[in-house]
Amino acid sequence: MNIDEQRIREFAFQIWESEGRPHGQHERHWKMASKLAEAEAQAQAAPKPRRISKPKTVPLSEAEQPALLKKPRAPRTPKTPKA
Repeated sequence: MNIDEQRIREFAFQIWESEGRPHGQHERHWKMASKLAEAEAQAQAAPKPRRISKPKTVPLSEAEQPALLKKPRAPRTPKTPKA
């Protein structure tokens, strides 16, 4: 008996018990258990989704910054020669 068949058997038994152990439903339970085992196998085989990180911010040069965000510069005063 392979692992898949054993897992189906476990699922079928759980289904049978959860329904109150009815007689004559073994085929339906087996089919349900097969679908559950198949879904479980696919979920384990599927790659886990990658976590997406926030994009890293890169500082902009002065030329790239919008004009509204720039602070106005104070006007330069000419230096006076010392006497």
